[in-house]
Amino acid sequence: MAVEAGMTKDSPFRPFVPDAAQMALAPAISGNAINGVGEPTPRRPRIVYWADDPDTIPHGPMQRWFYQVAPNDPHMVAARDYRAKILAAPLAALAGEPATFTPAAWNAGLASLAGEAQFDLWGAAVMNPAWAYDGIEVKQSRIIMLAVAHDYAQIATAPQPTAAAEIFRKYGKAGAAAKTVAGWIRQHGWDAEPLTGPMSGKLTMIPPAIACGIGELGKHGSLINPEFGASFRLAAVLTDAPFEPTPPRTFGIDDFCLACQVCEAACPPEAIAPDKRTVRGVEKWYVDFDRCLPFFNENLGCSICISACPWSRPGVGLNLAAKYARRMSRGQGR
Repeated sequence: MAVEAGMTKDSPFRPFVPDAAQMALAPAISGNAINGVGEPTPRRPRIVYWADDPDTIPHGPMQRWFYQVAPNDPHMVAARDYRAKILAAPLAALAGEPATFTPAAWNAGLASLAGEAQFDLWGAAVMNPAWAYDGIEVKQSRIIMLAVAHDYAQIATAPQPTAAAEIFRKYGKAGAAAKTVAGWIRQHGWDAEPLTGPMSGKLTMIPPAIACGIGELGKHGSLINPEFGASFRLAAVLTDAPFEPTPPRTFGIDDFCLACQVCEAACPPEAIAPDKRTVRGVEKWYVDFDRCLPFFNENLGCSICISACPWSRPGVGLNLAAKYARRMSRGQGR
């Protein structure tokens, strides 16, 4: 299904000229090179941004520059305080004897926890070492992915601080959900480790979220789910509790992105390409890191592509997925 030309609208923030003081901090190495753009051989990802210790990465000075943008904005102060409290909260104690639930029972228990833990989507996968950052060993055999939806009315204000604050709030809420799920697992005698963004520390979250069926990768580099579009945040829980893997799913999103130009037109620094790139041996949608980062930093995380994505508009994505499902059932795939 092609996207009508009238649906695309060039960004009012163009042309974008990056702040000179920020760009003076840019390293000699390209973030695209760190990410492995153009590399034909698979390898593990490397941390390019959002390091726990910015001094350990080439773009660390730019990460620290981000912290001084609108530090006293009341929306951001409240959201950061909320997230900090979540991260500081203790985990539930580890019980003695591990429960002997079946994999299906573990999944059913997790599904029933959605209301208490306040997550909107979940999935489980066998942990793949390729998802961990280079040099990091993840010893747990399972990964649980959780998604927490944004308030779309707030995200739609991007790139204003109100949208950035909504993202930080949902990072906090996703972190709280991961801690609740990890605590529940620990109360049943199995160790569990929660992870949340933006400094997830050990691994990239989008690949396992794709593997366990939460969504597909979109042209704008974010995960897209039919119900929430790209308007949500992820968290993860690592454990050896034998959850049953939930399979990956396709919703027609990849086909849609091939024809859609909405996020390309909306991106102020023109960082979103019309075609896929080879990244660490895999052909995939990829956002130019070096183009994206300066605007991202100057606008508290931007999020314009997330809010502009047709799938993110409430009620739209499910209808699009239904149309693509009917198309596939008639054998009208790519």
